[in-house]
Amino acid sequence: MLFILLAIMLFALPLAAQDNTPRFEFHGFVNPHFYADSRQVVGGREEMMLFYPKPEVLSDGTSGYDINNGWNMNMLSITARLNLAVHGPDILGARTMAFVEGDFTGSTNATNNNLRLRHAYLQFDWDHHRMLAGQFWHPMVVQEIMPNTRPLNMGAPFHPYARYSQLRYFTHFDSFEALAVALFQQDNMSQGFIDDAVTSSTHFQRRAAVPELHLQLRFNKGRLFAGAAANMLTMQPHIYTRPASEIFCDNQYDWTPVERKTFTTISYSFFAKYRWPEWTLSVQALLNNSMYEICSMGGYYAFIHHLNTPGEPAKMAAHYTPWHFNTFWLDFGRTQGLWRPGIFLGYGYNADIRSEDFYYSSDFTFFGRGHNIEYLYRIQPRIGWHPTPSFNIYAEAEYTFAQYLKQQASSTNPTEYRLLHDNDGGTGNLRLMLSAEYRW
Repeated sequence: MLFILLAIMLFALPLAAQDNTPRFEFHGFVNPHFYADSRQVVGGREEMMLFYPKPEVLSDGTSGYDINNGWNMNMLSITARLNLAVHGPDILGARTMAFVEGDFTGSTNATNNNLRLRHAYLQFDWDHHRMLAGQFWHPMVVQEIMPNTRPLNMGAPFHPYARYSQLRYFTHFDSFEALAVALFQQDNMSQGFIDDAVTSSTHFQRRAAVPELHLQLRFNKGRLFAGAAANMLTMQPHIYTRPASEIFCDNQYDWTPVERKTFTTISYSFFAKYRWPEWTLSVQALLNNSMYEICSMGGYYAFIHHLNTPGEPAKMAAHYTPWHFNTFWLDFGRTQGLWRPGIFLGYGYNADIRSEDFYYSSDFTFFGRGHNIEYLYRIQPRIGWHPTPSFNIYAEAEYTFAQYLKQQASSTNPTEYRLLHDNDGGTGNLRLMLSAEYRW
């Protein structure tokens, strides 16, 4: 892909010099990051994408030292980015554009430094309407209110972070805007069962035969931008690729699914941004059912039980229930001038801690992120130095705290348990970061 992109640019430059239609724009940046953590964390891309600190794990199980505690550090430049925009002739009365962008984070830790597709879309612009087809930000990532933090996580898991293949329609009249999107998964996948094992895959959405659907209404006038959104995800959490005779349940029975049930969750977002001449305040609330896929919190659990009818093969039935993890964040900072201070604050809580008379069991399987966390928060101040429009240096400190839940076994059934507050379950991580960025 890198060679294709370079070849396009080599052919595009002389063509652009001869003819203003089509017009090519090539941009990018290099931004090395140094970061150090006070303990082990849950995250991705060499933990550059930080979600929250890992829980305390004692060296001998009940006492001793916490094996997840202790400083570690790293330096990466994998977020360096290249992009190409092509502005073409009007089609059907619309201004047209094609855009492709990549960075070097790869699709997994094993492919760091490999070129990865970030955005690739076609766009048609009329006076009051816009159509986009291709890979772009998930609409829960509202571009107009993105935090001004510099790390790769960009506020995750409080602020969503994902790009999806999609068909997007946008319209605006006066100060009112509306957005409708149909989305399909690629890098960010749902969790479920394949061959009786928990895994992440696009199959769960694809087998449901329903795209993820999103509707967003916004107000944008003067210094104020605000809106609300609803997002519906439908999936089929159980996929079987082996014959039933090869699948064993509890090492006793051959089994087959009773039905391939689909499961739908709806999540909501409320957001706003207020702009002063040199300062900006952005806020967002996410009421999550299953936002695991977009690097946020939340998910669902499956209750598996067996239907053993005499004289018939044993069968399995599954019931799915969402568990909710709501998140809130704000970002306040200066957007002009040589020195640009700012702060990001995030808070999230598990809204689905069951009552004390509700017991989970070994028949429950949790999917998603954070079901064993009661709440978490983040405090992240920053200071940026912008000597030129193309170059900046940022220093940030990011403290993230997670309050983990504990399991309390049932006195009558050892396979059942409750999730309760743990006075000793809190862990915090301090991340220190220094980054530089050169844009062109």
